[in-house]
Amino acid sequence: MQRWSNWSGKVTARPAAIHFVKSETDAVALAAATARAGSTIRSVGTAHSHYPLVPTDGTIVDVSGLSGVISIDADAKRARVRAGTAIHALGLPLLDAGLGLLNQGDIDRQTIAGATATGTHGTGVTLQNISATVTGLSIATADGDLVRASEDDNREVWTAARHHLGAFGIVTDLELQLRDAYRVRETGWNATLDETLETLAEIVHAHRHFEFFWFPTADNAVIKATDETDDPAEYPIADEGNRCAWSHEVLSNSRTWPHSEMEYAVPLEAGPDCLAAIRDLLRREAPEMPFPIEYRTLAADDVWLSVAYERPTATLSLHMDARQDDEPLFRAAEAVFSDFDGRPHWGKVHYRTGADMASLHPRWDDWWDARDTLDPNGVFLNDALRNLRDR
Repeated sequence: MQRWSNWSGKVTARPAAIHFVKSETDAVALAAATARAGSTIRSVGTAHSHYPLVPTDGTIVDVSGLSGVISIDADAKRARVRAGTAIHALGLPLLDAGLGLLNQGDIDRQTIAGATATGTHGTGVTLQNISATVTGLSIATADGDLVRASEDDNREVWTAARHHLGAFGIVTDLELQLRDAYRVRETGWNATLDETLETLAEIVHAHRHFEFFWFPTADNAVIKATDETDDPAEYPIADEGNRCAWSHEVLSNSRTWPHSEMEYAVPLEAGPDCLAAIRDLLRREAPEMPFPIEYRTLAADDVWLSVAYERPTATLSLHMDARQDDEPLFRAAEAVFSDFDGRPHWGKVHYRTGADMASLHPRWDDWWDARDTLDPNGVFLNDALRNLRDR
């Protein structure tokens, strides 16, 4: 048995094997062999998830060796990329083709397969998560096939597997909808939380990207607004909060300290009240909380397991040092989020049951039906996902 852990070291596993796949052919063979052996397999990229999506006593397949851009269609503004490609590695190849991602998350170290597995997102009231940009994908399935799914082929698989949780098979490549390359200018300022909340409804609609980090002990909000610009890029790139460059050089940041995180998505209009309730919780339960609460927005989409499915969304994130026991505070925060119809981020800490998730996601059963059709024996499930399915 080998030992595996996620990026923070808090999620661990003792898999029978860790397989570093370097070709699509190997991925297909591995999926088929694992199914014949009656075992299980879970995929991993850079292991940034805080929820136990990867742990298995079967095989963990590392897809980071499947990396690089396969093809670019400049006219359709689409690119086909291998599943293990890190998001930060897409910036220059796409820029060279005059294209860029529609949006990016706060961190760009994840693989594109991992980011789409969990519905990773950036911020912007008009911008959707990365899974919503998936126009096609290839999956090595348990029966030894390589299924290619898109709007035109195997549409039922594509519809569900855009947000796949690694549960349909080994995703080997994805096609992404892009846009023309663009530069952005970022500005930052500080305010109290009350000052921020007073203008929040207006300001989130005034900028392409808007977010803030509220530091509870100082009652100080560090605010960032980012908009497209025709200004030339400014090098060397300035500190976070004052940058002007191509989108991939500005929208993501370096977050190197090991931490755990809980993030919930609530209806956009409920965001300010939810944050106020979290503030009340922290004053009671964690008055010395040193880590910021992150507030972002997200446009509605039609992706079945997306936290923004059919509703404009605000997301709130709590962070804790990876060495700390986060469960008491996170459970208390989850109770607050539940009062606001919150949906947990699939890559972050949560304690929801399958029954809970079914009540939060209107297409829950449809997603599982599509998944179970492709993998009826559960080769690509682990304990965490089985517990959610069997509720």
